[in-house]
Amino acid sequence: MSRRVSLPGASELFGGAAPKQTRPEKRTATDGSSLDDRRGSTGRSRTAVVEDRKSSGRIRHDTKITVYVTEEELLGLEQTRLALRAEHGLTADRGRIVREAIDVLLADFVDHGPDSVLVQRLRAAESAAEPASS
Repeated sequence: MSRRVSLPGASELFGGAAPKQTRPEKRTATDGSSLDDRRGSTGRSRTAVVEDRKSSGRIRHDTKITVYVTEEELLGLEQTRLALRAEHGLTADRGRIVREAIDVLLADFVDHGPDSVLVQRLRAAESAAEPASS
């Protein structure tokens, strides 16, 4: 006879799994067509690369990436967090702000493609990094 006690798992103790994400409604273009119908120069929909979605907000995240930032970028992020709290009454941690910023940037890319802020900034950074030809 075993003297081991059977105990419930963490999921049973703490109310089950994390809430499931729901897929948001599809955005439509100003001409009424679905943004999924828009195609990039490769013939592949930009939405196939970046699905139309909202920031995940406060849920359990299963995937992690590491991003290195400069001291100035980290300070700017922290100042933004504090300004959101002081001036707008919004409480958000740095991760939430970063996820929201990513969502906004990717949505702009899906909506505007070559005219998006992302493409413009990457092109500007690329041209600034190119050595001057003599």
